Amino acid sequence: MVNLLKSLRNPRLLIVFLMGFSSGLPFLLVGGTLKAYLTEKGYDLSTIGFFSLVSLPYTWKFIWSPIMDRYVPFKLGRRRSWLLISQIGCVVALLALAVVDPVINITLLAASAVLVAFFSASQDIAIDAYRREVLTDEELGLGSSLAILAYRLALLVAGAGALLMADHISWSLVYIAMAACMSVGLFTTFIAPEPRIEVPIPKTLRESIVNPLKEFFQRKEAWIILAFVLLYKIGESMASDMLNPFYLKLGFTKTEIAGVSKIFGFWAVIAGGIFGGALIFRLKLYRSLWLFGFLQSCALLLFSFLALMGNNLSLLALAVGAENFTSGMATAAYAAFMASQTDKRFTATQYALLTSLMGVPRVFFGSITGVLAEHLGWVQYFIACTIFTIPGLLILFKLKKLIQAPNEQST
Repeated sequence: MVNLLKSLRNPRLLIVFLMGFSSGLPFLLVGGTLKAYLTEKGYDLSTIGFFSLVSLPYTWKFIWSPIMDRYVPFKLGRRRSWLLISQIGCVVALLALAVVDPVINITLLAASAVLVAFFSASQDIAIDAYRREVLTDEELGLGSSLAILAYRLALLVAGAGALLMADHISWSLVYIAMAACMSVGLFTTFIAPEPRIEVPIPKTLRESIVNPLKEFFQRKEAWIILAFVLLYKIGESMASDMLNPFYLKLGFTKTEIAGVSKIFGFWAVIAGGIFGGALIFRLKLYRSLWLFGFLQSCALLLFSFLALMGNNLSLLALAVGAENFTSGMATAAYAAFMASQTDKRFTATQYALLTSLMGVPRVFFGSITGVLAEHLGWVQYFIACTIFTIPGLLILFKLKKLIQAPNEQST
């Protein structure tokens, strides 16, 4: 307890917390919030679904992460230089989203959204590396928890906050306000100390690319690990991708969506993450991945029931609460699995690889979610999302020996 209280007074943890907020803010602004914007502008579900492709940079960030390990652009240092570049880029791209009218030029709006995603993904690479280098091994767990909490707070601002604002001001002003919120990250970058370099900067770009990938793909389970990362949360990603259009089509107001889906859902996912973390300690990782994944699959079926019942605020709260709580549990186990599969010598690049692949189903399957919803109807659509969760769970059989610790295998 004494060590915990001492750690909480560490100013580096406050910096990590603020960076977590900056990391989370742009994500929904090119995701669910942008889709709500397009829905209100009268675009059909197919067009809205294809807008999931603007998030491709989140899935490709491992491609340019070695560049950010190799080069130091400014005297601010390697990590802070790339943070500054990516944050300024985010602000400019968000302002472009604010001034482009989607009714007049949907292509330019999409291009601006892609730029937001690119600079946001670049910021994530720099923040993940900064957190790993600035914190000691003892502080890393607490620091990661604070970063995730701040990330969720930013999602609340960019989700519920943006929707609440859009009920009273124009969407252009909403995106200008969100761009102003990026000042949190810019301020933090200027006051943060550059991490002390404990390992040499790669001498060549080839060295920063080849060594991390070589280590990973020499493992006999490498492709199974990647398949699991791709598929474990695919059904949940597909469902969440169309939730805002689903709520609006059922006749819920933006204020109701913000209150239930964003604010109540936010606390449900936080509670699920905390509860899931405690259960992982007791059940161990392998059994937790099974249990949490199964519960999350079951929770998705509540949206089919909501589609049958129509505009029912109580049922909306039940479905949102169950899905977010189980999602928080599953995400805690999922993140623990990915962290356990990175070599500490190459954490930044390998983690960028895994988190990039994590976003592939959300982007590619998300691009056809609108088409599926239109052709299947909402009831069958959420049943289909539940079915899509099964392959990821079945892959766990192949990973049992890799995941289980010796003492867990004997239980």
